[in-house]
Amino acid sequence: MHALIDILVAHGYAILLGWVFLEQLGLPVPSIPLLLATGAMAGVGRMNFVYALLLATVASVTADVLWYELGRRKGVKVVQWLCRISLEPDSCVRRTEGIFERQGAKSLLIAKFIPGLNAVATPLAGIFRMKLEKFLLYDALGAALWAGSFLACGMIFSNQLEVAARWASTLGGWLIVILFVALAGYILFKFYTRRKFLRDLRIARITVDELKQKIDAGEEVTIVDLRHSLDFEADPETIPGALHLDSKRLSEAEPPWPPEREIILYCT
Repeated sequence: MHALIDILVAHGYAILLGWVFLEQLGLPVPSIPLLLATGAMAGVGRMNFVYALLLATVASVTADVLWYELGRRKGVKVVQWLCRISLEPDSCVRRTEGIFERQGAKSLLIAKFIPGLNAVATPLAGIFRMKLEKFLLYDALGAALWAGSFLACGMIFSNQLEVAARWASTLGGWLIVILFVALAGYILFKFYTRRKFLRDLRIARITVDELKQKIDAGEEVTIVDLRHSLDFEADPETIPGALHLDSKRLSEAEPPWPPEREIILYCT
């Protein structure tokens, strides 16, 4: 915290503007510690809360507009690429598309508080062809709510943050080690659960050649295309005879296929 305060004293609001902008572009430079430090300085009268909030909001919205345009121009491939580099690529696309499809523009109000959704909500707004005026309104409100929350926390708990800064300074290099071990443990846990998911999936997997053999042999199988509507619109080609269905309907008491048939599911 001392280091952040020194930076803010030396460079003022410019560092806040650039830092938030780079984070919202996708760079691994978390803004929350900086927002907390800025709020703490505003609490002691060394920075202006309203001006800091305005700059953080402008920086965030500027970066978000770039992602919005990428989504509008490139389509669902942008979201697929973002999810591919996430810790949960197998469920990322469907989960984030589902949230945005249900909540629409309202999801922009909370997106920055939810890891994963923050990265894809803005390009999804472009993919869904949300009007730019509506996007700017909800995105600006969401950015202001996000930045204002942490600035306010820094201002309210400025004394406690100073105590935390002294405690962190006492720990020195051990704090970095603790944080690194915690992050590594989280990544390893996610890696383990993903590998387990893929292993379980392979047990029940059928290859393309095996499916073709079943079709050529005249076996009565039901093929269900579970791709999200956005993925289907981007690539509407499907296996002949496949039934395109939302995954939520899989739990229906009476599925839209004969119960005695073998069911083969596929998605992205």
